Amino acid sequence: MSAIKSINEAIQEVPGDLASLRDEIAKLTITVTDLVSKQAAETTDTVMGTVGNARRKLSDTTEDAQDRINGIGAELESTIERNPLVAVTIAFSFGLFMGMLSRGLAPRSD
Repeated sequence: MSAIKSINEAIQEVPGDLASLRDEIAKLTITVTDLVSKQAAETTDTVMGTVGNARRKLSDTTEDAQDRINGIGAELESTIERNPLVAVTIAFSFGLFMGMLSRGLAPRSD
């Protein structure tokens, strides 16, 4: 009879154990959801920070390149203003060279 009594007690405890298990699963689900949300937020912040840094570096590099090009352009203008004859001679020589080069590469109609 004691075996039947312990089986009956165990059967009576099952609904309570199931309710307790449901509560624990619900708590675990909330904890996991919070953890995933926090990880996603941290990952988003990290990615956004990295993108922001890359954007700033690209902007700085672009500004540096523009400054260098402007400096080279200003220096070239200054050199041409100081030595216009040399500039014309160089431009003429370059044009002559390109003309000769294009004649040599063009197909002949002989």
